[in-house]
Amino acid sequence: MIRAFYRSAKVDGAPAPYDTLTLKVYYPALFGDTPQERNTGTIPADTTHAPFPVIIFFPGVNVDIASYAWLAIELAKHNNVVVLFSWIAEDFPGSVSLTPGMDLNFIKPDTYGTGPSANALPAILDEMQRLNQSGLLAGLLDLNRIFLGGHSAGGTMALLNTNRAWFPQVQGAFTYGAHSGASTMLGFPPATVLPLHDCPLLIMGGTRDGVIESSSHRYALDGKGTPTLLLERTFHEGAKKDSALVIFEGANHFLAAYPHDDTTGRGFLEQASAESEADVRRLMIELVSTFIQKKKLDEFKNNPLIARFELK
Repeated sequence: MIRAFYRSAKVDGAPAPYDTLTLKVYYPALFGDTPQERNTGTIPADTTHAPFPVIIFFPGVNVDIASYAWLAIELAKHNNVVVLFSWIAEDFPGSVSLTPGMDLNFIKPDTYGTGPSANALPAILDEMQRLNQSGLLAGLLDLNRIFLGGHSAGGTMALLNTNRAWFPQVQGAFTYGAHSGASTMLGFPPATVLPLHDCPLLIMGGTRDGVIESSSHRYALDGKGTPTLLLERTFHEGAKKDSALVIFEGANHFLAAYPHDDTTGRGFLEQASAESEADVRRLMIELVSTFIQKKKLDEFKNNPLIARFELK
């Protein structure tokens, strides 16, 4: 049984009313059918495989976290605690959105690398400390094994913030439909790919990613943008040892968000998926679980659903 509960956390320095995160924490549970469980709906954790690694997942811009529930549930089945979060904020003046949390002050040519740009992360880490001290998951979290995950812009936040000088408990990151390309609107030269940190990465994407392909003008790629070019460059130029690049054949940008709500976000830029999305999502879970367990990913290199597979 997988269960979840809610928490909230304040973000230091964020202006009201945009200063509060809503967290949903998924965990393996063990139903005892007690009167208290029946009355409250609160089910104790299954401690068989505790302490649990913690996965903090960053959503795409204006993608509701309900679209990532499938991923959180499946990863919790693999004996992880998974944190999804919602944050409504004004990342750009006049633009209020559901955000993964982006401190643009640290994503500029003269400031990148000088401090964390994922301004939700410290608040979430603090809340994990509190959860490990009291309550349903007290003593059950391995806070030295934290992994970042993310989709789209949320994946970029995961990639840019795996700096163990800032967050020593972070052991790696996995992403889908995300890269470290730097927008010229922030002052970067054309076709810039930001350097990454010395932490293992699993960079995933699809050959039919219409959102990344349609956004290539942001990086002044002069019409040379493809659904996978920036992911490939992120892996080749930024990723360090024990990292992997996996491109799924026929998969699109919102494969990781299921079901996807087309009333927000930029789904209108999307291409239709050419492969069975359910099969690719199952493969994605196996890849991420193997990565988190720090096992070798070689077994996946000949999978017919994978168009490109590279290891460092």
